[in-house]
Amino acid sequence: MGYAFAGLFTLMIAAAGPAFGEELESSASAGKRLAVAADCVACHTAPGGKAFAGGYPLSSPMGIIYSTNITPSKTAGIGNYTADQFARAVRDGVTADGTHLYPAMPYTSYSKMTDSDIAALYDYFMKEVEPVDTPTRKTSLDFPFNIRASMIGWNALFHSDKRFTPDPAKSAEVNRGDYLVNGLAHCDTCHTPRNVLMAADNSKALAGGALGSWYAPNITSDKVSGIGAWSSDEIVAYLRTGHVEGKAQAAGPMAEAVENSLQHLSDTDLKAIAAYLLQTQPVKTGEAKARHEFGQASTDELTLRGGKPEDNPGWHIFSGTCANCHQADGQGNKEYPSLFHNTATSRSDNLIAAIVYGVHREVDGVAIDMPAFGPDALFTDRLNDQQIADVSNYVLSRYGNAEQTVTAADVALAREGGPKAPLAVLAKFTIPAIILVCVLIGLVVMALISRRRKGA
Repeated sequence: MGYAFAGLFTLMIAAAGPAFGEELESSASAGKRLAVAADCVACHTAPGGKAFAGGYPLSSPMGIIYSTNITPSKTAGIGNYTADQFARAVRDGVTADGTHLYPAMPYTSYSKMTDSDIAALYDYFMKEVEPVDTPTRKTSLDFPFNIRASMIGWNALFHSDKRFTPDPAKSAEVNRGDYLVNGLAHCDTCHTPRNVLMAADNSKALAGGALGSWYAPNITSDKVSGIGAWSSDEIVAYLRTGHVEGKAQAAGPMAEAVENSLQHLSDTDLKAIAAYLLQTQPVKTGEAKARHEFGQASTDELTLRGGKPEDNPGWHIFSGTCANCHQADGQGNKEYPSLFHNTATSRSDNLIAAIVYGVHREVDGVAIDMPAFGPDALFTDRLNDQQIADVSNYVLSRYGNAEQTVTAADVALAREGGPKAPLAVLAKFTIPAIILVCVLIGLVVMALISRRRKGA
């Protein structure tokens, strides 16, 4: 049963539908399709670098983690890996020389991959990927996170080597979606919240999680907190294009997933993902209204024009910087999305990140871009932290969730990579705590020696 089902999944993913993008032509191998579905290129390709050559800086709560070279280079990549060593690295996070990878590499999800899919993926990287002999920058985290052996204990607590097995009570389509969401496409890695030790809290699977400056929303079937109010066609359209009118636009890490991976999957795959998500256990996360239902068109252009900037600084920034694309009433046009009935304006964190970093994705060869407006912006108006806070508050109050507010400190935090995880905060006290314990032990030892001498 297991081997037959594994082969079936490889066949399903290898079967090209007419909706595949140009990159995945009908002659593409099963391994190439799997690599695209797993979005390997996104993390293992540095900006401006060669495909899969590594060096991409992954921002984590513990510091910057640089991705490795996974080309078949025998000096800098994985060219000397055996099939078993490759499988262990992908599914268990352990390299050929025994080094433990950090779970920024989603091996906790890839562990569900079938043997046949791992074999096809290995063949693709060894036979079809161009070797790049350039070494990548080494990851160097602060103590104690630089002790990779600590991952042995973490894996013992939180990593499972159980492969995917279909649920006989579910349809073949839902099982296929489960395999993609929680395994190959590793959607759970971003959309499931983390516990204090940065492991997935599967009691709230797919209920939303922080991603540095961004937030991956709840994608369970709850009709208010999640995407239960979306139709299957809307979910498919979002996965393929990153856009659904009156619902959402993909930005940040999700835009990368759409650009590099999801738009190239077949309709069958995308429908399977939608079918799985729409039958997941609904998880409520406290929202009173679905995140795509906020806001309405504004008439402020008629009532506020000519006023003093200090009277309404957020509107003045919006009018001069944003209204040209999103229109004065916020309802957008064919090229630029509406700001109301848009999930991007329902959360202050994602709104801030979109303004600071911009929105970038390429779908079907067409670039969708919103420029960055943060202090580091290169080719457009630069807004300081207070200005971004002002315009964010205006947009939230008119077009989004008016119960949320933004301060300049919130914007500064977003530019620094977002809130620190509790574990990373506690780690700052590790060395002082160790020193304090050593001093206390030393004092106790000295006291004992002194007592013995006096007794003698």
